[in-house]
Amino acid sequence: MKGEERQAAVADYKERKSAGAGIYAVRCPNTGEVWVGRAPNVDAIRNRIWFSLRQGAAKPASLQAAWNRNGEGGLTLDILERIDPEELSPQRRLKDRLAFWAAELRAEVV
Repeated sequence: MKGEERQAAVADYKERKSAGAGIYAVRCPNTGEVWVGRAPNVDAIRNRIWFSLRQGAAKPASLQAAWNRNGEGGLTLDILERIDPEELSPQRRLKDRLAFWAAELRAEVV
């Protein structure tokens, strides 16, 4: 990529609006294990988690163990819920919804 093209791509990336915060689930279909978490940008969370997993540094340890047993193709990520950033207290809402989904799915919290 040439210098001008790269600068344009970087500018486009920076101007892109986040889809917002939300709750996600990482699932291991082979074992039925589920982990739930919250993120300020749910559209970017998969990259962050998968990077940590590849490095062998993901938390909780059970998630890393599932990755080690099943490999990259053995886990999936689903966005369970998006939180409106205009909401009065989005951080409180994220905390409440994370607790709900953890109980609902009998999942470990990431």
